[in-house]
Amino acid sequence: MWPDLIKKAKDGGLNAIETYVFWNAHEPLRRQYDFSGNNDLIRFIQTVKDEGLYAILRIGPYVCAEWNYGGFPVWLHNMPGIEMRSANNVFMNEMQNFTSLIVDMMKKESLFASQGGPIILAQIENEYGNVISSYGDVGKAYINWCASMAKSLDIGVPWIMCQEDDAPEPMLNTCNGYYCDQFTPNNPNTPKIWTENWTGWFKNWGGLDPKRTAEDVAFAVARFYQNGGSLQNYYMYHGGTNFGRTAGGPYITTTYDYDAPLNEYGSLNQPKYGHLTQLHNILRSMERTLTYGNVTSTDYGNSVFGTVYSIDNTSSCFFGNANVTSDATVNYQGVDYNIPAWSVSILPDCKTEVYNTARVNIQTNLMVKESNQAEDEPASLKWSWRPEINLEQTLVQGKGQVSTSMIVDQKVTNDVSDYLWYMTSLNVDKDDPIWTDDMSIRVNATGHILHAYVNGEYLDSQWATYGIFNYVFEKKVKLNPGKNQITLLSATVGLQNYGPKFDVVQSGISGPVEIIGRKGDETIIKDLSLHKWSYKTGLHGLDNKIYNSDSKFSAQWNSDNLPLNKMLTWYKTTFKAPLGEDPVALDMQGLGKGLAWVNGNSIGRYWPSYMAQEDGCSTEACDYRGSYYSSKCDTNCGQPTQRWYHVPRSFFQDGVNELVLFEEFGGNPTLVNFQTLRVGTVCGSAYENKDMELSCQGRPISAIKFASFGDVQGTCGSYYKGTCAGQNDALSIIQNACVGKETCTVSATESTFGAANCTEDISKRLIVEAVC
Repeated sequence: MWPDLIKKAKDGGLNAIETYVFWNAHEPLRRQYDFSGNNDLIRFIQTVKDEGLYAILRIGPYVCAEWNYGGFPVWLHNMPGIEMRSANNVFMNEMQNFTSLIVDMMKKESLFASQGGPIILAQIENEYGNVISSYGDVGKAYINWCASMAKSLDIGVPWIMCQEDDAPEPMLNTCNGYYCDQFTPNNPNTPKIWTENWTGWFKNWGGLDPKRTAEDVAFAVARFYQNGGSLQNYYMYHGGTNFGRTAGGPYITTTYDYDAPLNEYGSLNQPKYGHLTQLHNILRSMERTLTYGNVTSTDYGNSVFGTVYSIDNTSSCFFGNANVTSDATVNYQGVDYNIPAWSVSILPDCKTEVYNTARVNIQTNLMVKESNQAEDEPASLKWSWRPEINLEQTLVQGKGQVSTSMIVDQKVTNDVSDYLWYMTSLNVDKDDPIWTDDMSIRVNATGHILHAYVNGEYLDSQWATYGIFNYVFEKKVKLNPGKNQITLLSATVGLQNYGPKFDVVQSGISGPVEIIGRKGDETIIKDLSLHKWSYKTGLHGLDNKIYNSDSKFSAQWNSDNLPLNKMLTWYKTTFKAPLGEDPVALDMQGLGKGLAWVNGNSIGRYWPSYMAQEDGCSTEACDYRGSYYSSKCDTNCGQPTQRWYHVPRSFFQDGVNELVLFEEFGGNPTLVNFQTLRVGTVCGSAYENKDMELSCQGRPISAIKFASFGDVQGTCGSYYKGTCAGQNDALSIIQNACVGKETCTVSATESTFGAANCTEDISKRLIVEAVC
């Protein structure tokens, strides 16, 4: 998808691509490197270069990014004497080794701008200023060492440190956030850089779908450049998918759509993509004036500001209104300009307004999902299955790979799997003080998933949600006289990726693990934490990669008596790839939680049974005015947190394809099916005297459901006429101009639609809803 995404970014008016470098992806085991396939960093930078764009390389190597363990390889955690992100020799040696490796790779291919390449900036560390106070003096010493080490690598382009107010020279400190117009670099001689303009927000299991309006993102960008900004980057412009086990958190979803201008599937998220494209093109047309011009600012009061950039008898103007409720009128050189609340108007020649951040003249796309036209799914999918084998060894016999007289953090496994078995035994007889008719097992866990078994019998499971780092599992239990086998299966849902000393936040089972006996008012506790514990990493099916068709166990599947809603069960089917070129989603309705592979390619963790919270959504259109926060405009209340999962078309092959599921909780695979996504409805929007453009992106416009010029209320899919409308039949005009065409353009003028007779306080718009 790289070339297509990068081209769409360029077409969207961008001139640089920013990327993190993920240490745990490139050095999963110490001194064993992986730059193949999607980890081919050189190929990615070369692709950016081939498109004629610049690159910004954020090496970190801590990246956060809601990525597993913040991008750190977990083997770091297990190195003796290490203290990560501090002035610790063990950590600094490893960090310098990896950073130098990346820099040397870039130099070898002449990819830094100083060598004629596309990389114009590089980053060391990441958002350390947010947590530096937790590290004390060693934190300050560490950040000074980072700067010195980076400078010594002599890359010939500037280094940046984001969210680091006291970044040592020559590091450039930069800003991250929803708004950075008020940011001031710590060195007045350095440019004002915005490394992360958050276009939306991430999603967690159990959470809602965050939305940030196109108007608000554009307002933030325009304000930044009005106030002297030099460079801003969108985080994210394309968020994509957390394939495999890359999602962090814990509890970050597989989708990382982020409400970005390019959605998870690589399609245009309209109107955000188009509204920002127009802004980018206008700003780039003013580049010389903004870069070299003299600046004059005027405070008009009530949060209204004007800024004029002038050079060589050429001037460009910004008029910004940061008032949340009141529109403003600015008189400049004898002309009145109406500036809506929470918006910026741009006049490249200081005479004609060509753009206002609150006036969107771009269509909205509503996507639809269609069934797989290559076959009749789900009926055509014939499922085979197999249990997760060798469970008796863990559930009954308690056999592990290693033993110790303590409960360990799951990171001791170097995170080679989500799964770790904790096993111990307890000898108890009826004379034991703890023996009662009211016994329970109590497990202190770290917030990840826990499945508990006693004497081979499943007891219960428990899990948490994003931001919860511990809970207490307690269930009634019946023990046998003599030996009792206690087996606890821990399943991580991404490791902690952010916060002060996030790397030492425990995972798996923290303990204590206790048996509780109650006799009337008396409670007796037997702590098992210092018993002999055996451990086994992973699962047989994962260890032997039975999701690959060339696995030596690939023939050991059953086609009869398909079990449903059975824990720790594998399912497999074959299918035909969906026809055409539209993006593909896998509908996982009916399943519990687990992992999925298409032709051996992991599409990540699935968990459609985790329902999003019931409240926090609004049926009203999101008001773009006022500062954005991550829950301001949430959607998807009461629905599965994530039902559909992105399957890139590059995962498919000609002929027969294979889908393999590992169902951890228990579910019904017979409802699973592949669907394609396309634009189903487009809603054109244009303010008076602007052009309204409609496009079905390669398909013809088949019908017009709504059209009106004047005061229009509602949102795409539910528009209605307001207090005034043009006298001519807008529906017939648009039908004649657009039906049967892939694209059409109509001017939003009274000469076309007739007088609307609206009051002066109404900004007339042409609104059209079309079916593709």
